[in-house]
Amino acid sequence: MKNGKGLKTAKNIAVYLLMIIAMIQLGFPFFWMATSAFKTSKEIHSPTPVLLPSEITFDNFHKAFQAAPFGKYVLNTLFVAVVVTASTLILCAMAGYGFGRISFPGRETLFILFILAMALPGEVTLIPRFLIAKNFPLFGGNDIFGKGGIGLIDSFSGLIIPNLMNVFGVFFLRQFFRTLPSDLEDAARIDGASEFGIFWRVMLPLTGPALAALALFTFTAAWDEFIWPLVILNHSEKYVVQLGLSVFFGEHFVEWGPMMAASSLVSLPVIAIFLFTQASMVKSIATTGLKG
Repeated sequence: MKNGKGLKTAKNIAVYLLMIIAMIQLGFPFFWMATSAFKTSKEIHSPTPVLLPSEITFDNFHKAFQAAPFGKYVLNTLFVAVVVTASTLILCAMAGYGFGRISFPGRETLFILFILAMALPGEVTLIPRFLIAKNFPLFGGNDIFGKGGIGLIDSFSGLIIPNLMNVFGVFFLRQFFRTLPSDLEDAARIDGASEFGIFWRVMLPLTGPALAALALFTFTAAWDEFIWPLVILNHSEKYVVQLGLSVFFGEHFVEWGPMMAASSLVSLPVIAIFLFTQASMVKSIATTGLKG
């Protein structure tokens, strides 16, 4: 009996040690970034790593805002991320409900195609997406056939429209909808509710944890997007924060201090949203996918 209890204690200690090591490994880069934002150039480039600044300085933040209008970049990114997140929640919830709760011909086949689309890396679809954006009808001077203009190129619409929803969101919410008891919608149908009424007033309010988790994933992805804005945008006044950080990289130099300062500020909105939705995210991951 004592041996069994001792073995269980040893396992718990081993698990906690692994968790502490993982926490240090994952958290140290953020710690280094935040502390380097307040270091002098001499401390940053010191041959011996300086863990904490000897004297806190805000010169790096001053230089960062002199190098680029990060206030404008933050507003641009916030606008795009909020619109993309809102549209993803609405459209993915409707599609997830349709796949999870409504029977229609070809449902499983269509859902399998959705899942297969998740296997395609973004680099594979980059050129087709660009061509579709360039020839998007009735935008950027294009006619109804997508000719004569630049379409969605160099516009916020070009950042938003291709990301209005995503396959992962459909899959994620579909799995969550399938965990909800069918008695709820049966009772609503008896009361005369329409299918949309069942979705909007009965089922959707129960998906709060899943929606919060999906909002976190979507907002973070939109906030951290770099490749697509780099391809689609031409003028700096429409840049997002990730493109703004590239001003600190030259051909033969990197301005580490200002870059660390700007990166620390850019990380704050994502960290705040994570802390706000952490409990809902854990709850949704624990329950989503229990029912196939």
